[in-house]
Amino acid sequence: MTSEPIIIAVDGPAASGKGTLARRLAAHFDYAYLDTGSLYRALAFDVLRRGEAPENASAGLRAAKALDLAMLNDPDILAALRTDAVGTAASLIAAQPDTRTAILQIQRDIADTPPDDKAGAVLDGRDIGTIVCPQAAHKIFVTARAEIRAERRWQELHQHDPQVSLKEVLADLESRDQRDSARATAPMRAAQDAHLLDTSDLSIEEAFAAALALVSH
Repeated sequence: MTSEPIIIAVDGPAASGKGTLARRLAAHFDYAYLDTGSLYRALAFDVLRRGEAPENASAGLRAAKALDLAMLNDPDILAALRTDAVGTAASLIAAQPDTRTAILQIQRDIADTPPDDKAGAVLDGRDIGTIVCPQAAHKIFVTARAEIRAERRWQELHQHDPQVSLKEVLADLESRDQRDSARATAPMRAAQDAHLLDTSDLSIEEAFAAALALVSH
């Protein structure tokens, strides 16, 4: 009898370090990895490419129904998904209940049946431990101070857009945090049984060691 896959849920706000930690955990345990935020970024990319407004719930739902996961394997598209414009649009689309419902089953399918016959899956996002996989064996809510997260995101964006300012990035992060936390459907919050991990003053290696300890106890 095949055992149930081990699921590790990693949640937290933008630029908290959750993606880096989730990928490292997946590699360490040889589990499948899914950046659920990339799904919403893919929808945003499609909506913007079509010239539609990300606030338009119908546009988001159409994109969700037509989502092709293969696009997430295209390096050029992946680079486009990391732009600030796509990130902001993704946050707006992620607040749409019908769109979230359409994407929810995709996330659960990957968690329940990890690709390549992996023994487990690591999912990172905003609502993995609370909505997507409340049954996850391990839950971590990764956070960091807003100014620290803004500096991290600015360093990333500045490589592609030298004109972007740290002040703009901080304002965008704070707006995104507010939208993600206040939305009526699947708001961003730590699950009651999640371990909190503040990466503000930790190096990548220190943060990974702390995360590994939390899921290995």
